[in-house]
Parts: sequence; C-alpha cells; structure tokens
Amino acid sequence: MTIALEQIRQMPVVQRIQLVEDIWDSMVAEDVDFPLSSAQLAELDERRAAMAADSSIGIPWAEAKARLLAGQ
Repeated sequence: MTIALEQIRQMPVVQRIQLVEDIWDSMVAEDVDFPLSSAQLAELDERRAAMAADSSIGIPWAEAKARLLAGQ
C-alpha cells in the first residue's frame, strides 16, 4: 500500500495518529535497534532526574494518548 503525503495530510488527526502508531508498532515488531545520539541520551537523563526529583511532573502515557486522540 502506498499513501502519498498529501493523502495523509487530508486524513483526520485521529486517523493520522493511528497511522503513526501502526507504523511505530510495525517497526517495534521487527525488533530494530534505534541508537540515540549523545544529546538525546543527555536529554533523557535530565528528564529522568527531573521525574525522580518530582513525581508530579508529567502524566501517564494513557492519559496523554487520550488527550491527543480527543484533540486537546
């Protein structure tokens, strides 16, 4: 199946999010290693430290996903 970028842009946001999830799931299913840059690793370390220091930072993935799908 080939989908042109213009076709994707015309899809409702909820469908585009689902498409991204489907694409991501297909890559994860292939057990591909995604190397991170040193800048990305440093950012993750900073975020982990911030979360460890204050557990009220952020929201659970299920809540974030629900907000995205609701268009918030």
